[in-house]
Amino acid sequence: MYGNLIDALPAVLSLGNLAAVVIGVIAGICVGALPGLSATMAISVLIPFTFGMDPLVALGMMAGIYNGAMYGGSIPAVLLRIPGTPAAVATSFDGYPMAQQGRGGYALQVAVVSSAIGGIVSALVLMLLAPPLAKVTLLFGPTEIFWVAVFGMSAIVFLLGGDVLKGLISAAFGVFVSLVGADTITGAERYTFGHLELLDGINIVVLLVGLYALPPAIGLLEEVRDFDTQNTGRLNTISIWKAIPGMLKYWKTWVRSSVIGVFVGILPGAGGSMAAFLSYNEARRASKNPEEWGKGEPEGVAASETSNNADTAAALIPALTLGIPGTAVAAVMLGGLLIHGLQPGPMLFRDNPGIVFGFMWQFLFAAVLLIFLGGALATNSFAQVLRLPRPLLGAIIIALVFIGVYSINGRMFDVYLMLGFGLIGYFMDKLKFPLPPVVLGLILGGFAEQNLRLALRIGGGDWSILAASPTAKILIAMILLVVLAPLFSRWLRARKTHRANA
Repeated sequence: MYGNLIDALPAVLSLGNLAAVVIGVIAGICVGALPGLSATMAISVLIPFTFGMDPLVALGMMAGIYNGAMYGGSIPAVLLRIPGTPAAVATSFDGYPMAQQGRGGYALQVAVVSSAIGGIVSALVLMLLAPPLAKVTLLFGPTEIFWVAVFGMSAIVFLLGGDVLKGLISAAFGVFVSLVGADTITGAERYTFGHLELLDGINIVVLLVGLYALPPAIGLLEEVRDFDTQNTGRLNTISIWKAIPGMLKYWKTWVRSSVIGVFVGILPGAGGSMAAFLSYNEARRASKNPEEWGKGEPEGVAASETSNNADTAAALIPALTLGIPGTAVAAVMLGGLLIHGLQPGPMLFRDNPGIVFGFMWQFLFAAVLLIFLGGALATNSFAQVLRLPRPLLGAIIIALVFIGVYSINGRMFDVYLMLGFGLIGYFMDKLKFPLPPVVLGLILGGFAEQNLRLALRIGGGDWSILAASPTAKILIAMILLVVLAPLFSRWLRARKTHRANA
């Protein structure tokens, strides 16, 4: 196996294949930076044009787009609090406050370095451990995946800090939104109110743009002061090569988040969003100053960006080895393999080792190129958006989100829906309701429901099946730990305060 890995390297180093990866990374960064567009959409558009290409050239472009888009989503998340991709939501928690403090350039530098590290780890895991790690996915049936989803939701609600009740209400709203549309098992309509546009559910991009883009854009329009005169020259313009040594203190976060990202990546259907949230929460819990998180902590950016990029190549492990696409992007990439006559599954490694291992090398090169193309070009260019006057910036954002949301399906219904979520997000902001639980509730709510119902059908309606396997028991224990640990810490603090006052 490892001999085939070395043999595939010369072909990947040819000029045409390297150029394909470079073009893919640049295109991916641009796609990720535009709210409403995604790596899945970009690769779907690319595939028809790859029919006449060499398979490695086509796959190299796909690998570049995937890696570039995952980092590109952090650009608007940091500068404008508009997640370019769903996985970039956690990046905005600390990235946007850093931008408001005049440290937007540094936040993007942390994001691109962390993205590259996560991508490199993910590619190495794919290259070295794909067949053995694929077996891990076989341990996770509907029951275990349900508990993983519950763990993700409980983590974000109880570890974000602040008002737990408001966090629960926000998460419940997100879960409710995830139930809109046709039932995935019975096909029955739920909460569609006769609108055919809602049969497929509510597009997560519509919700993200409404909750995260419109409220701050409206806030920018309310500002009468000229942002240019206040902040010109405050952008971090230090070279990324000079900034990297100062980031080495985040090495523990990089390691922890890479492990979480790889683990979540190999779970079918989980995706980078769950990885980013889990990594952010774990890093915050391990931090010596958790009270600073959410106010501009660079380590928060490092945690989320490392994890959502560590998910990329790892998500292809079950796809390449078992033919089971775990994410939408992996499913589209499998389509790209099929149109070039490559059948995913165990025989892929035996019949086409040069192409499959070359594809893995391209993932590694795409991750490395992120530092050069993302750090040297994109970061410095996109950070200049902060020099625009606030009212003008707000108007541009509103125009872009209208165009972006309309372009998803080409219908005004999505725009009206986005405006409704924008109004909800505006009032949630004013009332101090946290927005992240809403997003995670939408991402994991339907996911948890579907797997719960599948598990109960497999068990003939017997609820004990939810705790039947050792993996399920471990996950239940982890959930209880996450939920009870903050409550226990709060009780200890209250007890100490009571003793001090006595």
